Amino acid sequence: EQLSPGEFEIGFQRTNDILDEAMEVFYRTARSAFGVAGDSMVAIYTAQGDLANGACGTYLHEIITPVPIKFVIKNYSENPGIKDGDIWLINDALYGGIHNPDQLVFMPVFYAGQLIAWTSAGVHTSETGGVEPGGMEIYAPSRFYEGFNAPPIKIGENFRLRNDMLELLAVYGLRAPQMVLADIRARCAAADRARARLVELASKKGAAYVVGILRKMLITAEEGARKKIKSWPDGTYRCVNFCDAVGLEEGLVRSSYMTVIKKGDELTFDFTGTSPENISSYNAHVQAVVGHISNFMYEYVFHDLPISSATFAPINFKFPEGSCLNPDIRAATSCSVMIATGVMSGLHNVFAKMMFPTQDWEQVTASQGNAGNAYVLAGINQWGQLYSDMQAYALNTEGQGGRVKQDGIDAFGFPWCVFGRAPDIELMENELPILIPISQHWCDSCGHGKYRGGCGTFQLWVAYHNKDVWFLCIADNSNLQTPQGLFGGYAPCTVPGISIRKADLLEKLKDPSSKLSLDFASIIEDKVIKGEWQFEFFARAVRMYSHGDVINFSFATGGAGYGDPLERDPDLVAKDLKERKISLWTARNIYKVVLDPDTYEIDYEETRKLRELARKERLEKGKPYNEFEKEWLKKSPPEEILKFYGSWPDAKPTGPVLRP
Repeated sequence: EQLSPGEFEIGFQRTNDILDEAMEVFYRTARSAFGVAGDSMVAIYTAQGDLANGACGTYLHEIITPVPIKFVIKNYSENPGIKDGDIWLINDALYGGIHNPDQLVFMPVFYAGQLIAWTSAGVHTSETGGVEPGGMEIYAPSRFYEGFNAPPIKIGENFRLRNDMLELLAVYGLRAPQMVLADIRARCAAADRARARLVELASKKGAAYVVGILRKMLITAEEGARKKIKSWPDGTYRCVNFCDAVGLEEGLVRSSYMTVIKKGDELTFDFTGTSPENISSYNAHVQAVVGHISNFMYEYVFHDLPISSATFAPINFKFPEGSCLNPDIRAATSCSVMIATGVMSGLHNVFAKMMFPTQDWEQVTASQGNAGNAYVLAGINQWGQLYSDMQAYALNTEGQGGRVKQDGIDAFGFPWCVFGRAPDIELMENELPILIPISQHWCDSCGHGKYRGGCGTFQLWVAYHNKDVWFLCIADNSNLQTPQGLFGGYAPCTVPGISIRKADLLEKLKDPSSKLSLDFASIIEDKVIKGEWQFEFFARAVRMYSHGDVINFSFATGGAGYGDPLERDPDLVAKDLKERKISLWTARNIYKVVLDPDTYEIDYEETRKLRELARKERLEKGKPYNEFEKEWLKKSPPEEILKFYGSWPDAKPTGPVLRP
């Protein structure tokens, strides 16, 4: 209360500067692909464990860390005690984590013997010692298959990591121990840098100043959140999203039945109607779901407020027990981020309805790709070192959704961390025994609309350096896409799993007379690479590839479209065609634009006529809602794809989930 507005602004900015510096330390000391790409977080918490401010990083990690910090304060204050220089680790979702590959380190901040704050740093680890490499076990039927799951434990004292704890972490990371241990040290370095800067600030301005700044940030965040929520119209808003698999088994899942009730300055999220928990790792505990909600909220709604626990004070949640978003404690959750894509995607549609008639209308955006196509490579690299790592390029180049006044950004980033960077191809080739001869925007990957979603990317990965490469893919969306278009926009395209064994690509690359086209469309349509082609579901179990094999067609999903494609400016369609963002087929059949494929000259009159005809055909196909509903309610998907859906159509449990 004694802080003037100017003092608060300066203090707030000092915390931002501290966090930026700590993040710089983090990605300069990290070893894993995620760490180097900046898909990580550093945050500052009050002495009581509430999030006061966080770096622009993985918001979902920042918002859930108060859970383990408060657990430590409540249960460990006397034994083993909380002391200056302590280093704590958490990755178990039962104690507040997202999923066990996400390891978070947190440290108390003491000044003159007084606990004044906490700091934390977190990033996805490359290995947990589970039944499959990479940390996200798609096979796991229960948590007992997932490897390392740690409640909050003290891994260091007096600002030094304990060797016995490092050995414990290394043994669970035997597939890539150097990566695991390097990233543990990077987390500690980042958290400690933020801690040291807070101590410096306290030495200059006093402990009361630091405590007061953090407290004021909480107050400001809650006031701002309530003011913003109150400005939207009261009502009940809903979006239902689906996915097409759990783990390696295909089937329809209602991954999110989201109802948001807005009344006054509060929101209530109700997930009643979501599919039951399942015997795979595609389940998420409630705090993990809240973490995924924070991704959207801080990117599009609360972007002008402190990244703080207090912004969620006006928000309430209802998670029915036994759903895939609130499973049994024995459930596997290492792929919780995959089932939570339904929540992330639905948020765009729900809040678009809520915000569009208000002053926040320009923030309305169709869903990002939200695919999280997770590719894991493991083995021994060309330098003789063990590696097991999830690759960041496809994750960090998904397309943004279409916006109210413009297209989504092509290859914009990682929906879980929009500030993450796509790694350089040369870095990937230096670290791993692979060759990447192609890296480009993926034509037609966007959701089409008046403003299309951003395009994703495509890469070709070839096993190289005479090394065998183990490959695993955690993904879905081969049969349907979880994101939905907005206001008439289209969803992005579905994604296949493609590989080529015994490929002749390396030979053709060495042959100067070879007429090899390094273009995705030519490769697919003309099969210019000879070998044993395999088309399958996008998620794939662990398998080995040998030198010269095309391991994977690496796809990053595009964003969803905004608005009716028939309203798109024909000049923008021609521009997209020229830049290979869309195909000629799409220009003619979806956007209904008539143009010369060689000169890109548009026939505006024929385009107008074609679009008028398309609108007329729509009206002829249309039915009164009552008539449509009667027919629709009689329909049902094939029984064989409802194994994980629950009862039809209400998605209630049909029996117990028996886990080993």
